[in-house]
Amino acid sequence: MRALIAAVLASVLGALLLALGAPLALASAGAGVGSRQSVVPGNGTAGPATAAVHDIPPDMLLLYESGAQRCPGLPWPVLAAIGKVETDHGRGSLVSPAGAEGPMQFMPATWAEYAVDADGDGDPSIWEAADAVPAAADLLCANGAGNPATLASAIYQYNHADWYVQLVLNWAARYGAAG
Repeated sequence: MRALIAAVLASVLGALLLALGAPLALASAGAGVGSRQSVVPGNGTAGPATAAVHDIPPDMLLLYESGAQRCPGLPWPVLAAIGKVETDHGRGSLVSPAGAEGPMQFMPATWAEYAVDADGDGDPSIWEAADAVPAAADLLCANGAGNPATLASAIYQYNHADWYVQLVLNWAARYGAAG
C-alpha cells in the first residue's frame, strides 16, 4: 500500500510540475517518495521565475544564486526552496522546536562543522543569511547535491523526511520554472 501511495504522489507531483512548465529530469526510473528519489528541477542556470521574483526578497535571491555556485551542479532554486520551507526566507521563526537555528535552520552541532564567514565580518553567524546560505550550500554539496542522481538524497540529509524532500523539490521547480 505504501508503494502505491508513493507512486501516486510521485505521479501527481510530476504532473503538477509539468503543468507549471518546470524543466524536469527524473532522478531514476523508479522515482518516488519512498525511495527518496524524485522529480529533480533543471540545472538552475536559467534566471529566476516570476514566482521566485515575487516570493523571495531580493537580497536573499542573490544569496541563493551566489551560494549555489559554491557547489557545481547545485541548482540555486533548491537552495532557495530550502530557505522557503525552513523559514520563509528568514521571515519566519528562526528557532525551531527541534533546536535548529537561523534562516537556514542549522542544528548547532552541524553549524559548528559547516560554519562560514561569507560576509567577512570575522564572525560566522548562524543568524546571518549571508553566512548561513553559503554554509547550507556547502552542507548540501558534501551530501551530493551537485549530482542530479543524488540531489534528493542530499536534501533528505538536510532534513530526514520524505515529505520535506518532495516539498523542497516542488518549491524548487516553481522557482526555476520559466514564466
